[in-house]
Amino acid sequence: MRAMIAAHKRWDLMFGVLGILALMIGLMTFVALFADMTIHGFGRIDLDFLTSFPSRRAANAGILSAWVGSVLVMLVTACAAVPMGVAAGVYLEEYAPKNWLTDIIEINVTNLAGVPSIIYGLLALGLFVYTFGLGQSILTAGLTLALLILPVVIVATREAIRAIPQMIREGAYACGATTWQVVRDHIVPYSSAGILTGVIIGMARAIGETAPIITVGALTFIAFLPPAPFSGDPPAGPFDWLFAPFTVMPIQMFNWTSRPDAAFLDNAAAAGFILVLMTLTMNGLAIWLRYRLRKNIKW
Repeated sequence: MRAMIAAHKRWDLMFGVLGILALMIGLMTFVALFADMTIHGFGRIDLDFLTSFPSRRAANAGILSAWVGSVLVMLVTACAAVPMGVAAGVYLEEYAPKNWLTDIIEINVTNLAGVPSIIYGLLALGLFVYTFGLGQSILTAGLTLALLILPVVIVATREAIRAIPQMIREGAYACGATTWQVVRDHIVPYSSAGILTGVIIGMARAIGETAPIITVGALTFIAFLPPAPFSGDPPAGPFDWLFAPFTVMPIQMFNWTSRPDAAFLDNAAAAGFILVLMTLTMNGLAIWLRYRLRKNIKW
């Protein structure tokens, strides 16, 4: 018996060491890439770099149109994916009957989370660009990325709801609450920390996607911003910016890395550094929100 316990402890130790090595490989790879971008690109980061349009001269090139486009596309993505994904997750977990149709829907949602992003780009090209006539616009890009992260939001919502103790539901139903009252007053507030974490992780994935954005027609060089609401002559409408041409940070980096001038590689490294900081900020925000929301929950 002692020999068997000792053998199991050795296996546990070996598994722990392998896990740490796997974690360190991924972490060190990220650190090496981030350090390389910092070394080559940090010197290019200044106010002019953030407030200048792309240029054929590396010293004058900036990322104004790229980061503004990324922010606007992410805004459309969040407005489309979050309400739809949360509602779908709540329905599947609290309202949908347990039958073969629900099982098929759950299997498809899970499988959609692993579909290559280029497939979503081709779907959006045929659906939003050609069928609905939305054109190669910010709206099309935002809806494309919303489709991409929708399965992630649905799965995260369902997992957060499942973490709520069943006694919460039973107590509410025992007091005469309806299903909607249970969802509104208990399920969604108590699961909001997990839902927000899943949403921000999905957004962090979407902000770095390139393939679906190229497919729906993102520009590689753009030296203007979408029209601001009620600006210009004649004044632009409040939603005219949704149908404007656009570019995003990954596309701008791709454009610079394809240039023969080595100075553009420093620009691409600087843009990559800022993109990584944006992603880390979103992930940090998710951790902070999860901590604050869970701290305020008192069952």
